Amino acid sequence: MKSTSQPTNAELEILSVLWDRGPSTVRQVQEALRGDPPRGYTTVLKLMQIMAEKGLVGRNESDRAHVYRAAISQESTRRRLIDDLAERAFGGSALKLALQALSTTPASVEELEKIRQLIEAAGGGATKTPDRTAAAAEEDL
Repeated sequence: MKSTSQPTNAELEILSVLWDRGPSTVRQVQEALRGDPPRGYTTVLKLMQIMAEKGLVGRNESDRAHVYRAAISQESTRRRLIDDLAERAFGGSALKLALQALSTTPASVEELEKIRQLIEAAGGGATKTPDRTAAAAEEDL
């Protein structure tokens, strides 16, 4: 099942663990989550069961301890979240979104160089798609 819903903050935390660690049991995810207060096992289990119903994670039920994996990619999730944020908060303007992001959280010299390269590639490379160029630049960070 392909997910069309946006993950909640708690679901994003779980997805981040799965993206970083790869397929994991509920216990492994629960131990990797940092929270104050820490999340209980049954809370994490219930969240992951809901995520499976939503199509955000897949579940291998062949062993006693079910192993979950992210069913959506980190890149596509980020893209959907950014698209949604840009549309809702900035009227769809990538410029306003980028200016706000850069004014809120200062970029390092290395990040500014990657941004410059991305802008040059987007402006000078008509054959490249912005999504692919952004993904390539992000991988370099």
